[in-house]
Amino acid sequence: MRLIKFTHACVRLEDGGRRLLVDPGELAEDEAFDGVTDILVTHEHDDHVDLGRIVALAGARPLRIHGPASVRALADEAGIGDRVTVVAAGDVFEAAGFPVTAVGGRHAEIYDGLPGCPNLGYVIDGVYHPGDSYFVPGIAVHTLLVPAAAPWGRHREAIEMTRAIAPDRAFPIHDRALSTDVGYGNFDAWMEHKGGTDYARIPLGGSVTL
Repeated sequence: MRLIKFTHACVRLEDGGRRLLVDPGELAEDEAFDGVTDILVTHEHDDHVDLGRIVALAGARPLRIHGPASVRALADEAGIGDRVTVVAAGDVFEAAGFPVTAVGGRHAEIYDGLPGCPNLGYVIDGVYHPGDSYFVPGIAVHTLLVPAAAPWGRHREAIEMTRAIAPDRAFPIHDRALSTDVGYGNFDAWMEHKGGTDYARIPLGGSVTL
């Protein structure tokens, strides 16, 4: 299995002819969509789903989207609601040939209960993308994609999530807010020191073999 990191929270999993894209938001590169027929969306925020690009692509190929009901509502407004399969926490399904379990359910709080929207994490054949949450799933995870920076984020919670899940390895996502070498270095140093796992940063456009 190959995991390709794109800007912010977007990643693509590849295995043979299978390609599964997760959270292609407005910051993601166009090439993230190359060869993709199936997309997982954790929640409706623009940095996790760019419906404009999906609408543009939907007419050219049979894109299939899985996400919470709030994503289906936005897709209905955009005229592609029929492409969205609504999933909920606990659902087990297949996307692009990969086994997927949906977990979690709520977006991490920023302040005063906001944003208060649904958020699903996905465990994809042992790879966990939590979206905007620090939810710890009760199933085996060998590769954790750990949120690095956000209005709702804290180093402490990222470290505690990583230690609670105890994956074989972890890579940062949701990291566009770390816009300088100083920011990247600070987060990486804490994760290497306290994460309790084999931690490394995937360069943009780079990949790893899992």
